[in-house]
Amino acid sequence: MSVATPSGGAAPGPSHARRIVLLRHAKADWSDSSDHERPLAERGRKDAPVAGRMLARSGFAFDLALCSTATRTRETWKLAVHELPERPRTVYEERLYEASLGEIIALLNETPDEVRQLLVIGHNPGMHAIADALAGEAEGDLLPRMNRGGFPTSAFAVVEFSGSWKSVEHGACRLTGYWTPHD
Repeated sequence: MSVATPSGGAAPGPSHARRIVLLRHAKADWSDSSDHERPLAERGRKDAPVAGRMLARSGFAFDLALCSTATRTRETWKLAVHELPERPRTVYEERLYEASLGEIIALLNETPDEVRQLLVIGHNPGMHAIADALAGEAEGDLLPRMNRGGFPTSAFAVVEFSGSWKSVEHGACRLTGYWTPHD
């Protein structure tokens, strides 16, 4: 298991600072159902709670979770959230399924101003693309390590920024954490 500990504790720093955690769903099964309805594989059912425990250990206190409506993302969230000390308000967002980079940025720009810490549970290539695009800066070797690893299932990246949600755009954040369940 490889861990790059996210900086900071429960709060992302100054009162105007914000944090986004981008979590890719756990390993899905290849079934005869439609892609949207694919359930988690056995490995995914094991990895999702581990990701939840890592989020809890990092001290994150999410104000809001945005979760794709796909079965595998909903199942990932259901298993991960039980590991958190407090369940955040959750919105199941259809637009996260097969979302482009621009669509994810648009969703982030719609986040209410009272949200300081946001969790997004989605899919690749979107989760990797948005983490890479937002990371104008990174701590240590996090960015090359994330890009070498290709953002596997159950991985998450942590980006932080200052300002309003409407200011989220390419290069506007700092990559402060990256974790994968298998290395």
